[in-house]
Amino acid sequence: MARICPVSGKGPKSGNRRSHSLRATRRRWGVNLQKFQVEVDGEVRTVRMSARAYRTLNRTAKNK
Repeated sequence: MARICPVSGKGPKSGNRRSHSLRATRRRWGVNLQKFQVEVDGEVRTVRMSARAYRTLNRTAKNK
């Protein structure tokens, strides 16, 4: 299963791990994927999406 959010399309980011002596080795920051119960087309489904995308969906749903 890919570590990509199906709602926002966010994927893992990469960068450098820095030690105390500032040596650089590569590392990855993963997406904060969580399982949520979401209503899709009138039925409840379990979807793995990023926590930020879930918060955004809830905020826009409350403002309608």
